[in-house]
Amino acid sequence: MTGFAQVPEGFRSGFACFVGRPNAGKSTLTNALIGSKIAITSSRPQTTRHAIRGILHRPDAQLVVVDTPGLHKPRTLLGSRLNDVVRETWAEVDVIGFCVPADQPVGRGDEFIAGELRSVANRTPVLGIVTKTDLARPEQIAERLTQVTGLMDFAEVVPCSAVDGFQVDLLADLLVARLPEGPPLYPDGELTDEPEETLVAELIREAALEGVRDELPHSIAVVIQEMVPREDRPESAPPLLDVHATIYVERPSQKGIVIGKGGERLRQVGSDSRRQIEALLGTKVYLDLHVTVAKDWQRDPRQLRKLGF
Repeated sequence: MTGFAQVPEGFRSGFACFVGRPNAGKSTLTNALIGSKIAITSSRPQTTRHAIRGILHRPDAQLVVVDTPGLHKPRTLLGSRLNDVVRETWAEVDVIGFCVPADQPVGRGDEFIAGELRSVANRTPVLGIVTKTDLARPEQIAERLTQVTGLMDFAEVVPCSAVDGFQVDLLADLLVARLPEGPPLYPDGELTDEPEETLVAELIREAALEGVRDELPHSIAVVIQEMVPREDRPESAPPLLDVHATIYVERPSQKGIVIGKGGERLRQVGSDSRRQIEALLGTKVYLDLHVTVAKDWQRDPRQLRKLGF
């Protein structure tokens, strides 16, 4: 089969997922393991809205990491659907990593997730992962490890930092050790199986999340209307991809925040996301952004379907 090399004896392949409360460092850790940006990151809780799959290729294994939304107490239909995505993912993976940040005490959200995970731990190994050790003092890390160990019976507990790389390779080894033996699931060199449109929409949403007020992040959704190569380019010019995208918000006041005074904020979102999209796709991009109000879309089943949830 094209793209698959000869598989050595004892090769392992399978799926792992990271779970945890919102903003526990799951997406940053996914990117660190894969060695490439496939999941968007933000200091905003509940940035991740899809189960994004990243693929780690090693000589001895292929690990497919599924980055899931943060499990939380839902206040909207969107929140409930995101929680469903998390639980569906748990049922399908070979190993689960439960992420708890080193710089914050274990809280009720972590205890809630541990309670949910106990029901799957008898059939799927669960690793306790203390993330963000670069933000914590040694005594904080020690305290967090003690707290995490007390949450449930983990197969392993490991501290790590996606930012400075501390024990990321060790974490990969621990995850791989719990995969079944088998051939690769994806061709060599593939880093994700997400459609390019999904990744591009996510990069635009990431740029739109930067620097906005707390109430806005959950109200932002992005849909790619069209991605087409520019046809009338002179032969001497590099290829250009036309990307037309719509940023959806829930209220007219939010539209004003995203656009900014004289359109300044939207231009910043465009230039920030265009750089990331060009790096992802390896081509020059013309990015056309529009902002539209879809009233209370997080609570409306019909609009959620239209926006891909």
